[in-house]
Amino acid sequence: MKRLLVITLILLGAGCQKQQATPFVPPPMNVEVTPVIQQDVPIYSEWIVTLDGYVNANIKPQVSGYLVSQLYQEGSLVHKGDVLFQIDERPFKALLEKAQGQLAQARAELGKATMDVIRDTPLAKDKAIAQSQLDDESQAKLGAKARVLSARADVDQAQLNLEFTKVRSLIDGIAGIAQVQMGNLVDPNTLLTTVSQLDPIKAYVSMTEAEYFRYIHAPEDQDLAPVLVLSNQETYHSRGHFIFADRQINPGTGTILVAVLFPNPGNVLRPGQFGRIRVAMNIKKNSILVPQRAVIEIQGSDQVAVVGHDNKVSIKQVKASEKVGTMWVIDEGLMPHDRVVTEGLQNVKDGAVVNTTVINWPKEK
Repeated sequence: MKRLLVITLILLGAGCQKQQATPFVPPPMNVEVTPVIQQDVPIYSEWIVTLDGYVNANIKPQVSGYLVSQLYQEGSLVHKGDVLFQIDERPFKALLEKAQGQLAQARAELGKATMDVIRDTPLAKDKAIAQSQLDDESQAKLGAKARVLSARADVDQAQLNLEFTKVRSLIDGIAGIAQVQMGNLVDPNTLLTTVSQLDPIKAYVSMTEAEYFRYIHAPEDQDLAPVLVLSNQETYHSRGHFIFADRQINPGTGTILVAVLFPNPGNVLRPGQFGRIRVAMNIKKNSILVPQRAVIEIQGSDQVAVVGHDNKVSIKQVKASEKVGTMWVIDEGLMPHDRVVTEGLQNVKDGAVVNTTVINWPKEK
């Protein structure tokens, strides 16, 4: 009986040892992979911009007087020649009437001087009067003619000043808030308001000298149309174009001011708005791109998990440069035929065998 118990224990122990000697092998992990994309990639430069009106006309009066009315709605569209403000015109009407009276008097004097010369010319010829008298009358006629010209100029100036009491818009555009109140005494140094032409609208960019030369030396077939990104991160629906660069580079900052023009139907964009413009200043030919989610950073280096045709994982260090949409541009470490893990990356190990599901990532436009 005792011998049978010993034999049983020995057999049980041998069975346990045999069972422990067979290690558990987990099944291959399921991961999503995507083939790397190879394509030409535009590399964008980006700048902060401030929008400004294409034309900003400061509206100031050309005569002094008391402001009696405002004839436009602030923030509304006005047209060239529209009356925006009215200055009290009564003093200018009085000055016009005075100038017209002086003109009439000068014309009467000219008429008398002309008749004197006509009457005395044959008399002087017949020696009936002294030649000196005719000479005096001729000079009086010239003086009267000069006074007529002067008086006529005074009438023209008085009429012009009367017209200037109506302060008009100089351009088509959006009229700003009035800077004065009714009843204020204004003069030619007083800013009444500003009218801005907003369609198109300008954006100013401060480029470094290197960026400026890269722009002007870009190939003719390269698309350099700027894209405007608004402060709410929305991309503006219309692309712009460069119109001019300043005459000099700022010696203090080493930058040059460049103006960009954007169409602005409906005057949606307004001066003073901030945004960013993006321009494809360079094209990387045959670049390799992978989804951003396929790249992990470990201790300052970028890594991706590459799955070979035998479904074995290889962890590779790569050099990622620019972000393009949802993709990274990989300068070093990958080949055009590689497949990278995009889902399950945190759990895969170098040398592991995995089950793959291929996801074709869309190309960046």
